[in-house]
Amino acid sequence: MLKLVAYKPYDIPVMHKLTIHDRFTKELPADPSTENSRRQVTEACFSYVTPKKTSDPKLLHVSTEMLESLGLDITDAQSDDFLKIFTGNALLPNTSPYAMCYGGHQFRNWAGQLGDGRAINLAEVTHKGKTWTLQLKGAGETPYSRTADGLAVLRSSVREYLCSEAMYHLGVPTTRALSLALSGDQVLRDIMYDGNAAYEKGAIVCRVAASFLRFGSYEIFAARQDHKTLQILVDYTIKHHFPHIGAPSKTTYLQFFKEVVDRSLTMVLHWQRVGFVHGVMNTDNMSILGLTIDYGPYGWLEGYDHGWTPNTTDRQHRRYRYGTQPDLVLWNLYKLANALYPLIQDVEPLEAILNKYDQDFKEGSLKMMKSKIGIFEINAEDAHLIAELETVLQRSETDMTIFFRKLSNLKKENAKEGLSTIFEAFYQPDEIKDEIKTAWEQWFFSYHERLQKEKLSDQKRKEVMDSVNPKYVLRNYMAQLTIDQADKGNYEMIDELYQLLQKPYDEQPENDKWFVKRPEWARNKVGCSMLSCSS
Repeated sequence: MLKLVAYKPYDIPVMHKLTIHDRFTKELPADPSTENSRRQVTEACFSYVTPKKTSDPKLLHVSTEMLESLGLDITDAQSDDFLKIFTGNALLPNTSPYAMCYGGHQFRNWAGQLGDGRAINLAEVTHKGKTWTLQLKGAGETPYSRTADGLAVLRSSVREYLCSEAMYHLGVPTTRALSLALSGDQVLRDIMYDGNAAYEKGAIVCRVAASFLRFGSYEIFAARQDHKTLQILVDYTIKHHFPHIGAPSKTTYLQFFKEVVDRSLTMVLHWQRVGFVHGVMNTDNMSILGLTIDYGPYGWLEGYDHGWTPNTTDRQHRRYRYGTQPDLVLWNLYKLANALYPLIQDVEPLEAILNKYDQDFKEGSLKMMKSKIGIFEINAEDAHLIAELETVLQRSETDMTIFFRKLSNLKKENAKEGLSTIFEAFYQPDEIKDEIKTAWEQWFFSYHERLQKEKLSDQKRKEVMDSVNPKYVLRNYMAQLTIDQADKGNYEMIDELYQLLQKPYDEQPENDKWFVKRPEWARNKVGCSMLSCSS
């Protein structure tokens, strides 16, 4: 366990070890008003704000990897200096914190101006050729907070901190997290929006990414027909995040859009691979860099179900469910294309890029699913084999993570052992009879026949399958157990899961207690199966 609460009696000059290289505030137009009041902000990419001081901050955990990425170490993290900076109680010298202006389509409806309502960017830091934006989530009000308080609670902060780091180690493009801290203040929240508001522990997460720019960052200017600011922002984005595509021009803008499409496609393929469901795929939650961003009501599939969403506010229409995530990414990309159109003034090349998405996804998805079941040679029947698997997986509640991980244990010659090999993945074993059992046996027979055409040995195939099928993911019940303990003042489980999820593909036999199906008590528990945007 990282001991981060016994601070030194003297300050280690953390602020002087960080190499500040602010570009966003120096190169983009700022809101001329410094008044921290809710308002429409026009012709500006950001507003200057100051984090809210907290009453009794306490650091709960820090990512040693991110410390090193910023040029810091664990000793720095134990300082009072670090605590103050990353809870908003002190500012880095010569920096001006800010909140970004952006809009977005929420549940496919244009929502107008949104912006960083509870996120405040501290500064940009460079280390070993990389630039990182440091952002506090839950550090107070901004001009974009609307009717909210700009704060965050411990439960949502624990979920974001653990998940962003877990996703990174799963190989999924994502924002990162540096630190998790208590504010010492109480925050009023209505977790399920049902009129039962209660006070909870306030918390602050320091999020880290090369950039927190979203599709909505560009949409807001297109919607307002502010093409001047739109071009300034696009040119800035290309200069610092896509420099290899060259100087701004119509051709460059198209290449920029194509790269965003490709990165977004790669991201969602990884989501589908590990069974991650974002839950709120609005355009303001889509990173221009193709990163998973804004961890709210997310979740991992327990039972393999294309119709599952973790978002209770989306339960009726299930817009943001597992099976539609690739389509929703494409829909969001269409909105980004509309936003960029004023700079390109040509529909056909934008449509050509978008039209290629479907075919690229089909090819990428087939390749990804083949790797999950350990078949790599080219065969015309593979798409049918996988479609049949996805059908039979949903005939009964089958745990996605356990199924694919156990499948790698099946030997080529042991077709009859297929069902017994993965039987542990079934939530209702008694259902595996009659037609369902026959369907499984037929699939395993086809799978056995297909494996005979593979050149890899059983051991090598297992190694490859285990490298793409994680053994450990951050199941919602695991996060909720950690939150329940943290609410009682016990924070050890945060580090336990943090350490576990750093090596999600390793066997870790000492942690087999986490390689189990969702317990029955968690099936309908708030925080395990039901999450809101407050989560």
